[in-house]
Amino acid sequence: MIDETTATPVNNQNMTQKHCILIGAPVDCGKRVRGCLMGPDAYRTAGLGEAITALGHTVEDIGNLAPANVPAQSHDNPQLYKLEENIGWCETLQDAARTQALKGMPIFLGGDHALAMGTVSGMADHAAKLGKPFFVLWLDAHTDIHTLSSTDSGNIHGTPTGYYIGREGFDMFPPVANPVPTENICMIGLRSVDPAEHAALGDLNVDLVDMRRIDEEGIRAPLAAFLDRVAAVGGFLHVSLDVDCLDPSVAPAVGTTVPGGATDREAHLIMEMVSDSGLVGSLDLVELNPFMDERGKTANLMVELTASLMGRRVFDRPTRTNG
Repeated sequence: MIDETTATPVNNQNMTQKHCILIGAPVDCGKRVRGCLMGPDAYRTAGLGEAITALGHTVEDIGNLAPANVPAQSHDNPQLYKLEENIGWCETLQDAARTQALKGMPIFLGGDHALAMGTVSGMADHAAKLGKPFFVLWLDAHTDIHTLSSTDSGNIHGTPTGYYIGREGFDMFPPVANPVPTENICMIGLRSVDPAEHAALGDLNVDLVDMRRIDEEGIRAPLAAFLDRVAAVGGFLHVSLDVDCLDPSVAPAVGTTVPGGATDREAHLIMEMVSDSGLVGSLDLVELNPFMDERGKTANLMVELTASLMGRRVFDRPTRTNG
């Protein structure tokens, strides 16, 4: 366990000092492409803790968790991959979210996006105890709104949204005590949504910001409108940042690369706007596959984006040199 402190002030004056809890979630069972289990340690190696403490926050690293043991399960969908391990991770991360949120701001270091089944539902339980409406900012190329039955690939990292909003078909997983209202979800960066997901979304009122909308309107307007809605009701905001929200040219270390994603500048703007709002209470960093990275390029960018979320601003960024 690492406990780091510093007296350096937060650069963004709207961001109060936080006690951040790093929770390693080396989930590598939500899909068949291996490598995300190395993600938590890659973030640590890239200096995530140091970047946060440099902004005046405190950091506690509780290490890497492990999935609960779950007995063998059967399901009508024969394609489902590592069902029991995914259920075990959901149980572990729900418990971690509820427990660690009592101490500070949880930052879940993934791991693939199946981890959000536990992190989002667990943080929703925490917000309910606080009596606060719960909101999710989902930064991803995909909606991940499948059910266990509708996924053709059987990759459970395509189902977390379906789970935490309370869609049917997740009876084997822990019950969702506080389903997230779909009107409280904003998805930014979408550009890979299959027909089954389109059909499901047609009946819901999720705020969908795909890359065409970003090209036409920019990111600022839709994000500002969402953050205004969260602020108006004193909501609790969870941010789930998937590497594949970003364009592969700036973030290659992901097993589900989809061209045409957000630039690093657009991503920093998102993080800075969320930071300015003062609303964020928890964070997922997911789908980093260090095996596919280029000399730590993606891990470093994700650390920089987290620093922007935690209050760092452009005037606080050192200029890189080749010397």
